[in-house]
Amino acid sequence: MSSDLRVVKLGENIGARVDGVRLGKLDAGTAAAVNQALLTHKVIFFRGQHHLDDDSHYAFAESLGVPTTPHPTLKFEGSKVMRLEAVGGSGANQWHTDVTFVDRPPKASILRAVELPSYGGTTTWASTVAAFQQLPQPLQELAENLWAVHNNTFDYAQIDPVKLAAAQANPEAMLKYAAEFQSTHFETLHPVVRVHPETGEKALLLGSFAKSIVGLNGAESQALYRIFQDRITWLENTIRWNWELGDVAMWDNRATQHYAVSDFGDQPRRVHRITLAGDVPVSVRGERSQAIQGDASDYSVIDDPKPLVA
Repeated sequence: MSSDLRVVKLGENIGARVDGVRLGKLDAGTAAAVNQALLTHKVIFFRGQHHLDDDSHYAFAESLGVPTTPHPTLKFEGSKVMRLEAVGGSGANQWHTDVTFVDRPPKASILRAVELPSYGGTTTWASTVAAFQQLPQPLQELAENLWAVHNNTFDYAQIDPVKLAAAQANPEAMLKYAAEFQSTHFETLHPVVRVHPETGEKALLLGSFAKSIVGLNGAESQALYRIFQDRITWLENTIRWNWELGDVAMWDNRATQHYAVSDFGDQPRRVHRITLAGDVPVSVRGERSQAIQGDASDYSVIDDPKPLVA
């Protein structure tokens, strides 16, 4: 293990910077220390990793788990990494947990800055564990009894004005992206509260891929979703990262949501992402998420970790 590794806490509820580590293939002790920092702080940041390329990025990911393919539906010409290129303010500017429309959402995501705008382009993360812990007990008990349907249907109603303007300027590109994103329909039933497989913590499992809460009509579903989602994104539960070249962010996808802020005008922004295979979420009663439509086995294996808490 690197004797220089140091974890600097950045926020009470979420976020830390990890110093003294050169990313790439890690020894077992360093990998365990990085994973522990991830479990404790939910999202961790590494500065000065200018040496990384796609291969060493992938080697770092392999040190922490089993990398997935880049995405269940989006194709990247055989690349091992997901290349996220945003121009004109487009990007993942909705609160979401990665790939919850499959039955095995990733354990973690590792994001590397490749090209950055001269201003803006920050990313914000929120702790879904802190959010659950802060709920009044009656709302905790209610959430623990709810299930939600997640899918990858492309929702044009959720496109913000900046994206909409870009889509109107280049409608063919937007339609092509939407068609590829939903080329295979995935739909999964997840508990609204999942138990973290390594820490035993309870976390809210929602975000923009959650389309409805089972057993409720549309208005009721939206009202409850809003109550829980608003608690997740309380500023006290978030951390916002101002990217620099050489930065790497890694977040626990089982305990967070994130939002890429589209505030960089018509400048390009490129980041590369690798995700690590995760488990099938489990409710507080031990019931596992259920795939309704779509087979995600080509995207990812199921990786069940050993829990830290019995």
